[in-house]
Amino acid sequence: MKPIWYFVGLILLVIGGLIFLTGVYQLLNPPETKTVLSEIHPNVWWGIIMFLFGGFMFLKTRKETV
Repeated sequence: MKPIWYFVGLILLVIGGLIFLTGVYQLLNPPETKTVLSEIHPNVWWGIIMFLFGGFMFLKTRKETV
């Protein structure tokens, strides 16, 4: 069996990639309504953070078995 962190890393990798791509799309095509912190592009930053952490956990635990 794989450890739980393998699957957590996989989920964070996928969701972080989707959030990052959404942020890049909104960066290139800004929405008509602006939010308070839209200038700092939180989708891009959190997408990168989640993708990197998920990739780290996925690669760290990919060969482990319990």
